[in-house]
Amino acid sequence: MEPFTVNIPESVISDLKNRIRNTRWPGEAEGSDWHYGTNEKYLKELTNYWENEYEWRKYEQQLNQYPQYTVLIDGISIHFQYIKGKGPNPKPLILTHGWPDSYYRFHKIIPLLTEGEQSFDLIIPSIPGFGFSDKKAISSEAVADLWKKLMTEILGYKNFCAAGGDIGMGVVKALASKYPDTIEAIHLTDAGYPMGQEDPESMSGDEKKFAQFVQQWWYSEGAYAMVQSTKPQSLAYGLNDSPVGLAAWIISFINAGTPPELIEKAMGGKDEILTNIMIYWVTQTIGSSAKMYKEDAAALWSGGEPLKKSNVPAGIAVFPREAQFPKEWAERFVNVVSFKNMDEGGHFAALELPKVFADELRSFFYSVK
Repeated sequence: MEPFTVNIPESVISDLKNRIRNTRWPGEAEGSDWHYGTNEKYLKELTNYWENEYEWRKYEQQLNQYPQYTVLIDGISIHFQYIKGKGPNPKPLILTHGWPDSYYRFHKIIPLLTEGEQSFDLIIPSIPGFGFSDKKAISSEAVADLWKKLMTEILGYKNFCAAGGDIGMGVVKALASKYPDTIEAIHLTDAGYPMGQEDPESMSGDEKKFAQFVQQWWYSEGAYAMVQSTKPQSLAYGLNDSPVGLAAWIISFINAGTPPELIEKAMGGKDEILTNIMIYWVTQTIGSSAKMYKEDAAALWSGGEPLKKSNVPAGIAVFPREAQFPKEWAERFVNVVSFKNMDEGGHFAALELPKVFADELRSFFYSVK
């Protein structure tokens, strides 16, 4: 383990601002609003703020607020935050982010989960291919193998808990399936989606409705995943070269699960959106992060043995702006002991509603015996 500090050269920031300033805007049809993707009027306002008002050094200092390290595991450099809980017997908990976010997804819940009687030792890594970890895309199952070694061989925990959503969901499910004697409990905010491999006769009525919803959503909003699962390298050239293009692509995904008027709220605020985008920009990892979709797609359709259902206790929190899957769908993959439909929030609940999300994690993990 080597201590790590985020310290981006000023030349990178100056170059970013020059690129924003020199953007060739494509224009859009009058009245098109958000119907064709990220709205140009909104994007111009956001990137003008990014160039002239957003303070990267302020958020760089925030990223350095908590201890962080890098460590080499199986030839891959892993970046992670490691914050010890202050309670009498903190539970070790590894939190895994998704795409298009980063380890910054969990920044607001760190002080909420490391204080008090029921506290946690928090381990918050950057997935390989993302942020300050190596720019090497691997499958979710391979990430789970790295996390197990990080927690047991590097940090010395015999048992630990795990939570995640989006890509993090796949990592956490794999941890529980492959290492049931090591994982005490898991928490998820989604449980995966029907991909045409399920026997329709085995599906309940609610599961079939969920599958129909996912199919419709895939046709209207799933272009990003299809591109990243098939041609991520072609996409990477433009997004790695243009900060405005990068912002447009990421914001279009946020908009996929959020109406335009809630886009900033959905990720915790305008500065939070830009800090997340900045992590991709300064590390040049948008291409390698997108390639993880192809790695997971290859693993899914390779014909290999699927992961077995886990018997590890699992908590599920379904936020209203996420896909509303039924409990029986989650029970196909994990041992559901808690299933909650939350009152508000969406895909990035840890940023949007940090107290609600932190309370849910604490309540679940401290209820599992």
